Amino acid sequence: MTIGRSLKFVLLGQAVLAVLLVVADIDARWLPRFAGERTLPTGPVSPGDQVRPYDPARTAPGFTDRPAPPGIDLPADMPARMQFETVPVAGIGDALLLNGPVTPGDADRLAAHLASLAAPPEAIALNSPGGVVAEALAMGRQIRQAGADTVMLPGMFCLSSCPYILAAGDARRVSRGAAVGMHQHYYDAPGFMPVFLAVEGIQHGQGLTMEYLIEMGVDPALMRHSLNTPPEEIYLLVEEELRETRLATEMTD
Repeated sequence: MTIGRSLKFVLLGQAVLAVLLVVADIDARWLPRFAGERTLPTGPVSPGDQVRPYDPARTAPGFTDRPAPPGIDLPADMPARMQFETVPVAGIGDALLLNGPVTPGDADRLAAHLASLAAPPEAIALNSPGGVVAEALAMGRQIRQAGADTVMLPGMFCLSSCPYILAAGDARRVSRGAAVGMHQHYYDAPGFMPVFLAVEGIQHGQGLTMEYLIEMGVDPALMRHSLNTPPEEIYLLVEEELRETRLATEMTD
């Protein structure tokens, strides 16, 4: 067998392997999971029963049965982009409420809003289904630079990438009537890219996220909950986990 023919066989084998990997990736990402799909419970969680379906479009996922505090009226529909609003919070005073998904450009929008205020806010309240991880990290660093606390109020939720914003507060107060949850992130890997080509980017993104948590004084072991939970599900943290990882420095009623 000639060298040229050998190279042809090698290239053909690589092409076949690439096709098989792409097909396997498509099957894992996009084809219906009829056989292995499981039905998850809904409603509030308890220790050991913490995984729920994740739907970023839902404004009231039902993870908590507590209403929002008086004086805070959340819109019936989740806004397309994050909204910034100053709201009264009992025991704190005025807080800047970040309500909505984390989308590209939100870090710049938050910086502009903070710059427009007469004084930095004492606290940042969160109600978000999450979104773009890099934006959440950038927003978190702005909040830490502003010296603001972060709070989770009753009836509100902070999911997906939102807990990284929560981590930025000098103090991090979480109501027992709020919901904080995590799952796997896509980082910057395009959805159509085969897994074997996206691994380097994903690992780099995970490394940056771990560095960020350490920078904020939060135990990076928090990420085990996100790494072990698929994107269509959400793992809701209970009080013990919030305290042990220091994502919450104080639990409130």
